[in-house]
Amino acid sequence: MMYNYLTWDKTVQTLGQVLSVASRPSHCAVESCSGYQTQFLSAEGQQIAPSGFGYGYDVLTRIGWLRQERHETYDEIQSALFPQVQISVSHVRYLYQSAYLPLLACHERQYKDLLTQTAQQHGGLVIGLDGLAPVGGEPQVWFIRELLTGLTLRSGWLKRQDQTTFETFLRPLLELNLPLLSVLSDKQRGLVPAVATVFSGTAHQFCHGHYLGNLAEPLSDADSAFKVALRKAVRQEVGELIRAEQASDEPQSNVLTVTGLLPDSVSTGELTASTHADPDQCRDPSSNTLADDDTAATENQEPGKSSEEIEADDIVTHLLRRTRYLLTLKGRPPFCLAGIETYQRLQELVDLAAELLTHRHHPHLARLSQGVRHALEQFTNDYQELQQGVDWLKNIDDILKPSADGSSTSESVAQQLRAYLDELLSLPDLSTHLDDFGHHLDKVSTSYWPGLFHCYDRDEIPRTNNELESHFRDTKRQLFRTTGQKGQTRRALERIGAWELLPRPPNEADRLAALRQVEPIELEKERERLRKHLERFRSHTRSTKRVVAQFNQLRQRWMALPPTSTG
Repeated sequence: MMYNYLTWDKTVQTLGQVLSVASRPSHCAVESCSGYQTQFLSAEGQQIAPSGFGYGYDVLTRIGWLRQERHETYDEIQSALFPQVQISVSHVRYLYQSAYLPLLACHERQYKDLLTQTAQQHGGLVIGLDGLAPVGGEPQVWFIRELLTGLTLRSGWLKRQDQTTFETFLRPLLELNLPLLSVLSDKQRGLVPAVATVFSGTAHQFCHGHYLGNLAEPLSDADSAFKVALRKAVRQEVGELIRAEQASDEPQSNVLTVTGLLPDSVSTGELTASTHADPDQCRDPSSNTLADDDTAATENQEPGKSSEEIEADDIVTHLLRRTRYLLTLKGRPPFCLAGIETYQRLQELVDLAAELLTHRHHPHLARLSQGVRHALEQFTNDYQELQQGVDWLKNIDDILKPSADGSSTSESVAQQLRAYLDELLSLPDLSTHLDDFGHHLDKVSTSYWPGLFHCYDRDEIPRTNNELESHFRDTKRQLFRTTGQKGQTRRALERIGAWELLPRPPNEADRLAALRQVEPIELEKERERLRKHLERFRSHTRSTKRVVAQFNQLRQRWMALPPTSTG
């Protein structure tokens, strides 16, 4: 039976048209029925636009799609929607943050049945935990994902990273009443006892990537110092030589290649050199014969230098540029260390220079070869020690890799790793640095030992949380492509990062269908959750106008309080 009033009556803008939408509620006509006093709303009407909004779900989905997948700014989104949708830039921003993101969070909660099915299929769930690096001293964003389904269980900010805080963050997962196969995380100090307390008896797998990274810390520090010292030595030997752009004695301009409305002139010699590799470019346009190479070379060579000398100078210039580049290499621990790579690449360059010098002498090449070789000779022992440390790390990594035939078990891998660590500790005649590093490997491994080997007994348990790390990197990269500024990217992560990290349906149509299923009451709760979080940042502004307005509001609230003193 229909009531004789409307619960709402509004105008809604969609991508295709402007609608006047009204909803007349109904109830059961039988007084004894429980639905007699219940107000039933139109399901079709609720799927046109969220309650309290004059824009359809298709508009909200298009805004989110353009923002997150096309990385468009709010101005670009407004231009893309106009003239189909009459909307301002500020309202695009409002709808994205206050409607689309909360809808996305509510959509994630529609998959609780999938968690139950997954737990039944695999015997339990696998939980991955990780946190984004803190932003500007603000609370850290932490992320809990179920790894078998990819669903986000909890995503939010932690003011502290101690046991009590982690327990509070983790305990709501018990409300799922589903078994856990494993918890995967790094070995944070407060997190380990918190997991043991909240999920007592659950296997806690430590990330192998973080384990190897912690193993490599002293080696990475030593490599950084090695790189600095090596770079300084090379620059002392050949710094003046490699700073020159070319190997000639002629003065060179500090202005290099210039184009634009007033480009640099290009000499005929440069054209000859650039086109020499392609004979077709040297053809006389009025004939099918090649131009006379000897004549061209004679006309374009530098005064006082033969073509062979010019060619030799150019080759040496490339080697000088290569040397200068090698001194700027950056490392990627645990296995790619910049100091070691710089040494190896410089040695390759020295070997090439020696080979060239046996064929033809060049004063700058000889000076480069002699200087770099002398610099490298000072660091031979240091390089060999560092390389030995890297080999140890790679051997440990090989031990941890599951065997191709699937025969690896937690017991067998633990035995292999223990045997290898004992072998390192028993090696004779080690330098002090290598001996210390061997004990460091043993100490760190012992602390990680309880959580290193669960992954070999269950295929569902991953070795690393690289998937979460990759998700963080992808989110930051997408935000940076959207905002165009590192500062804005950091602020976005700080203020709405938990919502930006949420996964989303792969295409616009699926996303629209999913958002339309969100219950209005759930959307209101999520919007209030977002509003309370953003309240923390009201005073985080550099706008003088906003600061004055906020101070005036605070002043009014203060003056409304009963006076207690004269100050």
